[in-house]
Amino acid sequence: MILPRPLPRPGVTRRNLVLSGAALCAAGSAVASASAGAPAAEPASAPAAPSVPRCDADADGAIKTSHRKDFILGVDISTLETVERGGGKFSTADGRPGSALQILRAAGMNWGRLRLWHTPVNAHDVIEDGRIVSRHGEPVGGGDNGLAVTLRLARRLKAQGMKWLLDIHYSDHWTDPGKQAKPAAWTRLHGAALAQEVERYTSEVLKALHDQGTDPDMIQVGNEINGGMLWPDGKTWRQTPDEQVGGDAAFIALLRAGIRGVRATDALRGGRLPVMLHLAHQGDGKSAETFRRVYDGFEAAKLDYDVIGLSWYPYHHDPYDALRDNLRLLSDRYRKPLVVVETAYGHQLDNPGGGGAVFNEEGARRSGYPATPEGQARMLRDVVRAVAAVPQGLGVFYWEPAWLAVPGAGWRTGDGNGWANQTLFDDRGRALPSLTAMRDAAPCR
Repeated sequence: MILPRPLPRPGVTRRNLVLSGAALCAAGSAVASASAGAPAAEPASAPAAPSVPRCDADADGAIKTSHRKDFILGVDISTLETVERGGGKFSTADGRPGSALQILRAAGMNWGRLRLWHTPVNAHDVIEDGRIVSRHGEPVGGGDNGLAVTLRLARRLKAQGMKWLLDIHYSDHWTDPGKQAKPAAWTRLHGAALAQEVERYTSEVLKALHDQGTDPDMIQVGNEINGGMLWPDGKTWRQTPDEQVGGDAAFIALLRAGIRGVRATDALRGGRLPVMLHLAHQGDGKSAETFRRVYDGFEAAKLDYDVIGLSWYPYHHDPYDALRDNLRLLSDRYRKPLVVVETAYGHQLDNPGGGGAVFNEEGARRSGYPATPEGQARMLRDVVRAVAAVPQGLGVFYWEPAWLAVPGAGWRTGDGNGWANQTLFDDRGRALPSLTAMRDAAPCR
């Protein structure tokens, strides 16, 4: 997800891809103190068993096809602990209390996604408009997604019977096409030494997840890596003519190292862990050009990856028709499973989180969907149907559906929450009608 500037803010096919369990990467150097706090217990008044997508019926109303159980209906719930710690409560549309995960699961969500930051504490004071918003050594905020938090959330996903995707950022805080900062602990590492640490870190995280019985079912090596990762070493473009960057070769070497770290732990799990490489759409009409250039580079380098992941936010990125065209292009060109691994939309224009809202009136005009729960639901149905329409379409993840506006749950420690009007719950934590939109649009066999 691109945060707003004011806020620091071999050919595997869909059908033969075996999404085996796999261990989550954790580095011993990732600071657990940044993620302290026990997870909330799941309330006893949990919603009923998960619902399933509705499929075509004959004239008598009998189901004549079954839904595709392999299709991903996913949610990124990385801020959930922070929201709960700040007092966030959740309920079904008819007011029955439950945990966010229980409610999401009952609405048909079958996968979770968790981001992982290396050491999510401030390396220095964070100053905005002449004031210190958070101090050196404090948790960075935004979920404080170090290893300890990831381990706890992984246990909760598994307890709900959900598969899950591990999203390693290889950074101490947010990464996206505009920023890919190296972890502070790796500042002095370059070349082979940096690649070796990427491989080691990836393996160690996965071993930690395996040791507690919460292997992920898929893993991302990097997040929205349009312009590389671990900058400047793995950066592929220059902001100024004299900027020193590693370029494409260094970027590929770092990706290869991360993938080696995954493969080194496959034997622990007794099977291959699918690797996703994730890019974001752009808003300049040139997304297809970027995707071809970057994924062609991955193919030329013979990178050992399995799944293509894309971000698409209709208020930031190219329009819906471009999403459909790009999904077809990627499916035809690379013959790999495709996942829209990040998407979201606003259910209202007012943002209860304070500060600059990511979704606003301008974004609603750009996207063409109303800023209402109904507009949010329509957008989600459109995305699910677009992915399901291509031969390699594997699924969709909604980004941060439970990031309520509560104290301490901002983009960064000391900041407000610019996301709260894009949740799948209202301001009080009650499920919106759009919560079931992905399930309702899910494909049938």
